[in-house]
Amino acid sequence: MASRPKGFGMTAELARKKDAKYDPELDAQIRGWINQVIGEQVLKPEPDAKDFHESLKDGVILVNLANALGGKIKGNQSKMAFKMMENIGKFLEFCDSLGVPKTDVFQTVDLYEGQNIPQVINGLHALARKAYSSGMPVPQLGPKEATANKREFTEEQLRQGEHVIGLQMGSNKGASQAGDHFGRPRQVAGANVYK
Repeated sequence: MASRPKGFGMTAELARKKDAKYDPELDAQIRGWINQVIGEQVLKPEPDAKDFHESLKDGVILVNLANALGGKIKGNQSKMAFKMMENIGKFLEFCDSLGVPKTDVFQTVDLYEGQNIPQVINGLHALARKAYSSGMPVPQLGPKEATANKREFTEEQLRQGEHVIGLQMGSNKGASQAGDHFGRPRQVAGANVYK
């Protein structure tokens, strides 16, 4: 893999902002969760963004994680770049099939090239929440995933709502147009005043 230059100006500033989002506590939590789900110590327990990237970059651990969660993915052990990215892609397809929102998962280059490790960690946390809320026998990680709270209204309740003026519409209390003439009267531009 070719190394990318760090960049200058705005590129460097965006990279610093991205790196500032790295949270060692979230890293440690997801490492422990992955080790528990797979059933063996595949990741070191100490948080380290560079180690996290190097450990997951080939996608083998991610494929094993997906298979531990019920996936049937045939992973590649090859160290060729496209095979490693294929492993990551298959893992992301598994996340999609499980119902993890696309806005929560990461992109292949985020992990493979180490461009956005905080997003990778957030994506794995989203997978952990979805797996737990789906009833899989996995430990809970982070807050419980939100569930739908559908409400049913009767026709009478809906009709009552038609007569309420919402506060977004403003208020007409005390409104009157009496005395609403101020300033100069309207001027007619371009009128021939001189005859």
